[in-house]
Amino acid sequence: MGLSLSVWLGGIPAKMKKDAPSSSSFLPLSIPTSSRLSLLLNSSPVDPGDPRCRWSPTHCSPHFLMSQCREEVTRAPTQQISDGARGEKGERGGMHVWEVLWCPTHRGSHAVIGVSTEHCPLQTDGYTALMGGDSQSWGWELTNNQLWHAGQALGRYPGVRGVQAEEQSVSPPHPVPERVLLVLDADTGTLGYVVDDCFLGMAFKDLPQGVELFPAISSVRGGAFIRLRYLNGATCEPPALMALCGLSIHVSMGKERETQTDRLPLPPPLQRYILPSM
Repeated sequence: MGLSLSVWLGGIPAKMKKDAPSSSSFLPLSIPTSSRLSLLLNSSPVDPGDPRCRWSPTHCSPHFLMSQCREEVTRAPTQQISDGARGEKGERGGMHVWEVLWCPTHRGSHAVIGVSTEHCPLQTDGYTALMGGDSQSWGWELTNNQLWHAGQALGRYPGVRGVQAEEQSVSPPHPVPERVLLVLDADTGTLGYVVDDCFLGMAFKDLPQGVELFPAISSVRGGAFIRLRYLNGATCEPPALMALCGLSIHVSMGKERETQTDRLPLPPPLQRYILPSM
Protein backbone atom coordinates (compact mmCIF):
# COMPACT_ATOMS: atom_id res chain seq x y z
CA MET A 1 0.00 0.00 0.00
CA GLY A 2 1.34 3.45 -0.86
CA LEU A 3 2.07 6.18 1.64
CA SER A 4 -0.85 8.31 2.75
CA LEU A 5 -1.04 11.77 1.24
CA SER A 6 -0.40 13.54 4.54
CA VAL A 7 2.69 11.41 5.24
CA TRP A 8 4.08 11.88 1.73
CA LEU A 9 3.64 15.64 1.99
CA GLY A 10 5.00 15.86 5.49
CA GLY A 11 1.85 17.57 6.80
CA ILE A 12 -0.09 20.62 5.61
CA PRO A 13 1.58 23.88 6.67
CA ALA A 14 -0.34 26.63 8.40
CA LYS A 15 0.85 29.28 5.96
CA MET A 16 -0.42 29.03 2.42
CA LYS A 17 2.50 30.36 0.39
CA LYS A 18 5.85 29.22 -0.92
CA ASP A 19 8.81 29.73 1.35
CA ALA A 20 10.67 32.98 0.87
CA PRO A 21 14.46 32.99 0.47
CA SER A 22 15.93 32.44 3.93
CA SER A 23 18.43 35.27 3.35
CA SER A 24 15.76 37.88 2.61
CA SER A 25 15.64 40.79 5.04
CA PHE A 26 11.89 40.94 4.39
CA LEU A 27 11.19 37.46 5.76
CA PRO A 28 10.88 38.55 9.43
CA LEU A 29 8.53 41.33 8.31
CA SER A 30 6.13 39.18 6.30
CA ILE A 31 2.59 38.48 7.43
CA PRO A 32 0.22 35.58 6.64
CA THR A 33 -1.74 35.89 3.41
CA SER A 34 -5.46 35.37 2.99
CA SER A 35 -6.60 32.26 1.13
CA ARG A 36 -7.71 34.44 -1.79
CA LEU A 37 -4.29 36.06 -2.12
CA SER A 38 -2.49 32.74 -1.60
CA LEU A 39 -4.40 31.28 -4.55
CA LEU A 40 -3.43 34.23 -6.75
CA LEU A 41 0.24 34.07 -5.79
CA ASN A 42 0.46 30.31 -6.37
CA SER A 43 -1.53 30.10 -9.61
CA SER A 44 -0.20 30.24 -13.15
CA PRO A 45 -0.18 33.83 -14.46
CA VAL A 46 -2.50 35.02 -17.20
CA ASP A 47 -1.35 35.10 -20.81
CA PRO A 48 1.31 37.80 -21.45
CA GLY A 49 -0.89 39.16 -24.23
CA ASP A 50 -3.52 40.27 -21.72
CA PRO A 51 -4.08 44.07 -22.08
CA ARG A 52 -3.55 44.47 -18.34
CA CYS A 53 0.12 43.58 -18.96
CA ARG A 54 0.72 46.79 -20.94
CA TRP A 55 1.67 50.35 -20.17
CA SER A 56 -0.68 52.96 -21.56
CA PRO A 57 0.64 55.02 -24.49
CA THR A 58 -1.86 57.73 -23.50
CA HIS A 59 -1.28 57.82 -19.74
CA CYS A 60 2.49 58.13 -19.97
CA SER A 61 4.99 60.98 -19.77
CA PRO A 62 6.54 61.80 -23.16
CA HIS A 63 9.94 61.15 -21.58
CA PHE A 64 9.12 57.45 -21.32
CA LEU A 65 9.94 55.45 -24.45
CA MET A 66 7.63 52.48 -24.90
CA SER A 67 8.53 49.09 -26.36
CA GLN A 68 6.55 47.73 -29.28
CA CYS A 69 4.79 45.21 -27.04
CA ARG A 70 4.04 48.06 -24.58
CA GLU A 71 5.13 45.89 -21.65
CA GLU A 72 8.30 47.93 -21.08
CA VAL A 73 9.07 51.62 -20.70
CA THR A 74 12.47 53.32 -20.62
CA ARG A 75 12.93 56.85 -19.32
CA ALA A 76 14.94 59.16 -21.58
CA PRO A 77 17.76 61.12 -19.89
CA THR A 78 16.10 64.38 -18.83
CA GLN A 79 17.19 66.69 -16.03
CA GLN A 80 15.06 68.33 -13.34
CA ILE A 81 11.87 66.48 -14.34
CA SER A 82 9.91 63.70 -12.64
CA ASP A 83 8.00 61.40 -15.00
CA GLY A 84 5.22 58.86 -14.51
CA ALA A 85 3.46 56.07 -16.38
CA ARG A 86 0.26 54.11 -15.81
CA GLY A 87 -0.95 50.72 -16.94
CA GLU A 88 -3.33 50.55 -19.89
CA LYS A 89 -6.13 49.00 -17.89
CA GLY A 90 -7.17 49.62 -14.30
CA GLU A 91 -9.51 47.79 -11.93
CA ARG A 92 -12.63 48.86 -10.03
CA GLY A 93 -13.30 45.70 -8.02
CA GLY A 94 -11.76 42.41 -6.96
CA MET A 95 -8.22 41.54 -5.88
CA HIS A 96 -5.44 41.93 -8.44
CA VAL A 97 -1.70 41.26 -8.58
CA TRP A 98 0.78 42.93 -10.93
CA GLU A 99 4.48 42.23 -11.27
CA VAL A 100 6.88 45.14 -11.76
CA LEU A 101 10.49 44.45 -12.76
CA TRP A 102 12.85 47.36 -12.11
CA CYS A 103 16.59 46.77 -11.77
CA PRO A 104 17.96 48.41 -8.58
CA THR A 105 20.91 49.88 -10.49
CA HIS A 106 18.50 51.69 -12.82
CA ARG A 107 16.40 53.39 -10.17
CA GLY A 108 18.23 56.38 -8.81
CA SER A 109 16.35 58.48 -6.28
CA HIS A 110 12.54 58.79 -6.19
CA ALA A 111 11.80 55.42 -7.81
CA VAL A 112 8.15 54.84 -6.91
CA ILE A 113 5.73 51.96 -7.52
CA GLY A 114 2.03 52.19 -6.68
CA VAL A 115 -1.43 52.88 -8.08
CA SER A 116 -3.25 55.96 -9.29
CA THR A 117 -6.53 57.16 -10.72
CA GLU A 118 -6.66 58.56 -14.24
CA HIS A 119 -6.40 62.09 -12.80
CA CYS A 120 -2.88 61.79 -11.36
CA PRO A 121 -0.33 64.04 -13.13
CA LEU A 122 2.36 62.23 -15.10
CA GLN A 123 5.03 64.93 -15.15
CA THR A 124 6.26 67.69 -12.87
CA ASP A 125 9.30 69.94 -12.50
CA GLY A 126 12.10 68.90 -10.18
CA TYR A 127 12.94 65.57 -8.60
CA THR A 128 10.14 64.21 -6.47
CA ALA A 129 8.03 61.16 -5.66
CA LEU A 130 5.45 61.85 -8.36
CA MET A 131 3.33 58.80 -7.55
CA GLY A 132 1.99 59.67 -4.13
CA GLY A 133 2.57 63.35 -4.77
CA ASP A 134 -1.15 64.17 -4.90
CA SER A 135 -4.50 62.88 -3.65
CA GLN A 136 -4.98 60.72 -6.76
CA SER A 137 -1.98 58.41 -6.28
CA TRP A 138 -0.37 56.13 -3.70
CA GLY A 139 3.25 55.01 -3.96
CA TRP A 140 6.14 53.20 -2.29
CA GLU A 141 9.56 54.78 -2.84
CA LEU A 142 11.92 51.84 -3.30
CA THR A 143 15.19 53.53 -2.41
CA ASN A 144 14.25 54.68 1.09
CA ASN A 145 11.14 52.46 1.70
CA GLN A 146 8.98 55.57 2.20
CA LEU A 147 5.23 55.56 1.55
CA TRP A 148 3.72 58.58 -0.18
CA HIS A 149 0.19 59.91 -0.60
CA ALA A 150 -1.19 63.43 -1.14
CA GLY A 151 2.35 64.79 -1.17
CA GLN A 152 3.05 63.53 2.35
CA ALA A 153 5.56 60.97 3.56
CA LEU A 154 3.61 58.44 5.64
CA GLY A 155 6.50 56.49 7.10
CA ARG A 156 8.64 53.50 6.26
CA TYR A 157 7.16 50.33 4.80
CA PRO A 158 7.18 47.65 5.90
CA GLY A 159 7.02 48.75 9.52
CA VAL A 160 8.75 46.71 12.18
CA ARG A 161 6.29 45.53 14.81
CA GLY A 162 7.13 46.88 18.25
CA VAL A 163 9.57 49.50 16.92
CA GLN A 164 8.67 53.18 17.04
CA ALA A 165 8.58 55.16 13.78
CA GLU A 166 11.38 57.44 15.03
CA GLU A 167 13.68 54.45 15.51
CA GLN A 168 12.82 53.03 12.08
CA SER A 169 13.59 56.34 10.36
CA VAL A 170 17.24 56.21 11.44
CA SER A 171 17.79 52.56 10.52
CA PRO A 172 19.02 51.67 7.01
CA PRO A 173 16.25 50.99 4.48
CA HIS A 174 15.73 47.46 3.23
CA PRO A 175 17.22 46.96 -0.25
CA VAL A 176 14.33 46.11 -2.59
CA PRO A 177 15.17 43.54 -5.31
CA GLU A 178 14.25 43.78 -8.98
CA ARG A 179 10.87 42.04 -8.69
CA VAL A 180 8.04 43.69 -6.75
CA LEU A 181 4.39 42.60 -6.74
CA LEU A 182 1.52 45.05 -6.30
CA VAL A 183 -1.51 43.64 -4.49
CA LEU A 184 -4.62 45.77 -4.95
CA ASP A 185 -7.83 44.80 -3.16
CA ALA A 186 -10.29 47.15 -4.80
CA ASP A 187 -13.16 45.71 -2.73
CA THR A 188 -11.66 46.70 0.61
CA GLY A 189 -9.69 49.70 -0.73
CA THR A 190 -6.23 48.47 0.27
CA LEU A 191 -2.83 48.21 -1.40
CA GLY A 192 0.10 46.03 -0.35
CA TYR A 193 3.33 44.64 -1.76
CA VAL A 194 5.09 41.30 -2.09
CA VAL A 195 8.91 41.17 -2.09
CA ASP A 196 11.00 37.97 -2.12
CA ASP A 197 7.75 35.96 -1.91
CA CYS A 198 6.96 37.78 1.36
CA PHE A 199 3.64 39.59 1.67
CA LEU A 200 4.47 42.74 3.62
CA GLY A 201 0.93 43.61 4.60
CA MET A 202 -1.24 46.60 3.96
CA ALA A 203 0.65 49.71 2.88
CA PHE A 204 -2.39 51.90 2.16
CA LYS A 205 -6.04 51.75 3.14
CA ASP A 206 -9.15 53.80 2.32
CA LEU A 207 -8.45 53.82 -1.41
CA PRO A 208 -11.53 55.04 -3.31
CA GLN A 209 -13.93 52.21 -4.08
CA GLY A 210 -15.68 51.93 -7.42
CA VAL A 211 -12.98 54.12 -9.01
CA GLU A 212 -10.68 52.67 -11.67
CA LEU A 213 -7.18 52.28 -10.19
CA PHE A 214 -4.16 51.70 -12.41
CA PRO A 215 -0.70 50.28 -11.65
CA ALA A 216 1.68 53.24 -11.85
CA ILE A 217 5.33 54.18 -11.50
CA SER A 218 7.39 57.35 -11.45
CA SER A 219 11.09 57.91 -12.02
CA VAL A 220 13.73 60.61 -12.32
CA ARG A 221 16.59 58.46 -13.65
CA GLY A 222 17.61 58.45 -17.28
CA GLY A 223 17.74 54.92 -18.66
CA ALA A 224 15.36 53.50 -16.03
CA PHE A 225 13.82 50.37 -17.57
CA ILE A 226 10.55 49.13 -16.05
CA ARG A 227 8.54 46.10 -17.10
CA LEU A 228 4.90 45.46 -16.19
CA ARG A 229 2.94 42.21 -16.11
CA TYR A 230 -0.50 41.43 -14.77
CA LEU A 231 -0.39 38.09 -12.97
CA ASN A 232 -3.84 37.23 -11.66
CA GLY A 233 -7.12 38.50 -10.29
CA ALA A 234 -10.11 37.25 -8.30
CA THR A 235 -13.58 38.42 -7.40
CA CYS A 236 -14.77 38.96 -3.85
CA GLU A 237 -16.41 35.51 -3.83
CA PRO A 238 -14.90 32.99 -1.37
CA PRO A 239 -12.37 30.62 -3.02
CA ALA A 240 -13.67 27.21 -4.06
CA LEU A 241 -12.86 24.39 -1.63
CA MET A 242 -11.33 22.33 -4.44
CA ALA A 243 -8.97 25.21 -5.27
CA LEU A 244 -7.94 25.54 -1.63
CA CYS A 245 -7.21 21.81 -1.42
CA GLY A 246 -5.07 21.99 -4.54
CA LEU A 247 -3.21 24.98 -3.12
CA SER A 248 -2.53 23.20 0.15
CA ILE A 249 -1.02 20.23 -1.69
CA HIS A 250 0.92 22.50 -4.02
CA VAL A 251 2.48 24.57 -1.22
CA SER A 252 3.22 21.52 0.92
CA MET A 253 5.12 19.85 -1.92
CA GLY A 254 7.38 22.87 -2.37
CA LYS A 255 9.54 23.73 -5.33
CA GLU A 256 11.75 20.64 -5.05
CA ARG A 257 8.85 18.24 -5.54
CA GLU A 258 6.45 20.29 -7.65
CA THR A 259 7.11 18.11 -10.72
CA GLN A 260 6.50 14.86 -8.84
CA THR A 261 2.70 14.82 -8.81
CA ASP A 262 2.76 11.37 -10.43
CA ARG A 263 4.12 10.00 -7.13
CA LEU A 264 1.16 11.24 -5.10
CA PRO A 265 -1.25 8.52 -3.92
CA LEU A 266 -4.07 10.19 -5.86
CA PRO A 267 -6.20 9.18 -8.86
CA PRO A 268 -4.80 10.48 -12.20
CA PRO A 269 -7.60 13.10 -12.61
CA LEU A 270 -6.62 14.69 -9.30
CA GLN A 271 -2.95 14.61 -10.26
CA ARG A 272 -3.80 16.41 -13.49
CA TYR A 273 -5.84 18.96 -11.56
CA ILE A 274 -2.89 19.81 -9.31
CA LEU A 275 -0.29 19.95 -12.09
CA PRO A 276 -1.57 22.99 -14.08
CA SER A 277 -1.38 25.27 -11.03
CA MET A 278 2.26 24.39 -10.52
